[in-house]
Amino acid sequence: MRLLLAVPVLIILVAFALSNRQVVQLGLWPTDIVIDAPLSITILVASGLFFIVGALMTWGAGVVTASRARHAERTVRQLEAEVRALKAQPRSAAGTAMALPPPGA
Repeated sequence: MRLLLAVPVLIILVAFALSNRQVVQLGLWPTDIVIDAPLSITILVASGLFFIVGALMTWGAGVVTASRARHAERTVRQLEAEVRALKAQPRSAAGTAMALPPPGA
């Protein structure tokens, strides 16, 4: 399944790299550093960096969600244990539940 997705993407990337061989100058403004690089490599590297940043952001959100899920599961286990304990308690001697006061009292 992964191969079915990877092969077309790789073919497109190779075609993109072969069709964009022009050299561009990349400069960092406050410095005088200038790098000459092919346009295709420049775009692919920038895309890869943004992909990694997006993946890290998604992973961070997943960590928060997993933490909340673990907390909720822990709470459910505690509540289930409390319900079991309450069900195991013996009933009162009279066998009746506590009655509510009459309305208006």
